[in-house]
Amino acid sequence: MDLQKRLDAKRQEFESSAPEEVLSVMNRATEHLRNSGMLNRAMGVGSRAPDFTLNNSGGKPVHLGSVLSRGPVILGFYRGRW
Repeated sequence: MDLQKRLDAKRQEFESSAPEEVLSVMNRATEHLRNSGMLNRAMGVGSRAPDFTLNNSGGKPVHLGSVLSRGPVILGFYRGRW
C-alpha cells in the first residue's frame, strides 16, 4: 500500500473513532489555517530554508549552516501540546 493510501486509511480510522467535539475543533483550526493564507507562504518540499540558529532539545544552539556543511538536513518542528 502506498503512503497516500496508508495516510487516508489512518485518517478514516481516526475520524470514525474520535469524539465529535475533537473533530469539530480540529476542523475549525484547519479551516482557520487555510483561510489565513499561510499555505501560500509555506515552503514546499525541496525549498531552501533561510539560515538560522535554534536551540536543540538539549538547549544548545545549532546553526543550520554548520549542519548543512556535513550533508543534507531534514527539519522537523514539534508544535507542542495541542
